[in-house]
Amino acid sequence: MNQDAHPEKSDDRIHPGGRIVVGVDGSASSIAALRRGVTIAESLGCSLVGVTVWEFPPSWPGYVMGGWSPEADAHAIAAEAAAEVFGETSPSWYSSVVRSGPPAPELVAESTGAEMLIVGSRGRGGFTGLLLGSVSRACAERAACPVLVIHDAEEHGR
Repeated sequence: MNQDAHPEKSDDRIHPGGRIVVGVDGSASSIAALRRGVTIAESLGCSLVGVTVWEFPPSWPGYVMGGWSPEADAHAIAAEAAAEVFGETSPSWYSSVVRSGPPAPELVAESTGAEMLIVGSRGRGGFTGLLLGSVSRACAERAACPVLVIHDAEEHGR
């Protein structure tokens, strides 16, 4: 097909050197998403950004109990995920970002200018497993780039 006939379609590909964003929350499906992101980024010469988002629980009373910090937890989750996928040292083309706010809007914001957004889905199996989780669904509906949703293979018997 002649690309000149449909110039608006000629840019529907991942560009080498672009940025791929992965949502990382420490779940098995997000680790699987990060691994898939590594494969795609390496194959296409893209940078990879792991994004971990934290927020206070909706019923948060407004004070910190026992020194607990959801932000510190998010940084630990991001570091543990990178260590699980890369080992001791992450490659130079990988970076990790921790953001505060609701996960879906933060991931959608990170998708601006990205080649792809990859998120895990915590499907519950059976009938409910047919539905995407709320974050992956919101990302698929609103992201500024293509979205790849990864299901945890072990949860789905693969």
